[in-house]
Amino acid sequence: MEHLGKFYIDGKWVAPESARKFPVLNPATQEQIGEIALGSEADLNKAVAAAKKAFQTYGRTTQAERLKLLERMMEASRERFEDLAQAISREMGAPITMSREAQADAAIGHLQGFIDAMKKQELRETLDNGDIVVREPIGVCGLITPWNWPINQIALKVIPALATGCTCILKPSEHTPLSAMIYAEIIDAAGFPAGAFNLVHGDGETVGRAMSQHPDIDMISFTGSTRAGRSITRDAAETIKRVTLELGGKSPNLVFADADMEPRVTASVQECMYNTGQSCDAPTRLIVERSCYDEVCEIARQVGEAIEVGDPTKEGDHIGPLFDQIQYDRVQAMIEAGINEGATLLVGGTGKPDGRNTGWFCRPTIFSDVRNDMRIAQEEIFGPVLVIIPFEGEEQGIEIANDTPYGLAAYLQTGDPDRAERVAAQLRAGAVHINGGGFNYGSPFGGYKQSGNGREGGLFGLEDYQEIKTLHFG
Repeated sequence: MEHLGKFYIDGKWVAPESARKFPVLNPATQEQIGEIALGSEADLNKAVAAAKKAFQTYGRTTQAERLKLLERMMEASRERFEDLAQAISREMGAPITMSREAQADAAIGHLQGFIDAMKKQELRETLDNGDIVVREPIGVCGLITPWNWPINQIALKVIPALATGCTCILKPSEHTPLSAMIYAEIIDAAGFPAGAFNLVHGDGETVGRAMSQHPDIDMISFTGSTRAGRSITRDAAETIKRVTLELGGKSPNLVFADADMEPRVTASVQECMYNTGQSCDAPTRLIVERSCYDEVCEIARQVGEAIEVGDPTKEGDHIGPLFDQIQYDRVQAMIEAGINEGATLLVGGTGKPDGRNTGWFCRPTIFSDVRNDMRIAQEEIFGPVLVIIPFEGEEQGIEIANDTPYGLAAYLQTGDPDRAERVAAQLRAGAVHINGGGFNYGSPFGGYKQSGNGREGGLFGLEDYQEIKTLHFG
């Protein structure tokens, strides 16, 4: 915690120029656990200058040299693994078991995925026409990350930037600075050169906007809301910098009558509630074939009622609180909207679970008899809320699944392999999870439509941080 009030710029922990303060709260207790400074444009300018200077030398390092740095980063990440898990649990409410198994694990898993991809990527190749194509780092990168998967998103941006020879400035969510501070300490311990990585805390209106508009930043990578993604794109347009975005989602989960019903529906409900529903790719719309609709609703009801809400410090598979008061109020308003729209409340409802008067805990909620034009079916709720929608045939199921502005992920439950391939080909989403297939480190992650552009993870994630240069020899 000794570095929490400082920024990491040019290889040193430095006092901020800004005097603005921001409290860090524990969502399970609502108690303040720390305080950060919200940076100013002057703080950002110092970080950009350091990154620009460092790029002159770090951008010319070899792939082998950068691999050695990443291997040292792996050692440092393993040493600080428990610190990361505890920090994430405290700052955003992830139960400690989940924080270890998924949240902090991303620091190790994504790093290994990028190391494996680096070893396979050819930075220089000869085309059939004799020209030579080389891949070079794009330059100085501005990285803006959210609170819901803090280290997962930091790793997906910082690692490929450093792996390709870019330098970077990270602005993590001001709500989850503890894990970001530890990650900066990991990078420092790995021995990256001064200025290659810089950390500046701040809000989106000040530091985020200044990053998007800065003429010396060559690329912006942002994860967050679609609204903020639009704003960043507009701000970045003046300097024609590259912009990659990972935005919102309202992922469909198609259940056909030939699915292995009990395990597949059980897993589907649990997946929606995972991380207290605070995942952009959560399968929040359970779209069910009419012939098995009543059966699915009953299974979902039983599973939903069995989900426990509990203390993030305790081991177990329970879910924790929502991460702040604003998010709690938003989820409560959406549950109320679902009731008012006439959906059937199967599980949960408004208010806090019994015995949870302190903390931003929310009741796991499931609605049935939902139409896809209802607000609860169209708007991203970002909480433990599942809606169940019936469909009559395959064509209608696909139509409902695609009837959303988003396209980050889709889920599909069927016992017919041919149907799985046929339906997956028609779903407008960046990933399709079939019969419980999960995300693997090293695979690309990103969306269609208003869920963003670009891909994060593995080889495709490296390519977003590279420019292509063609050499024409006479």
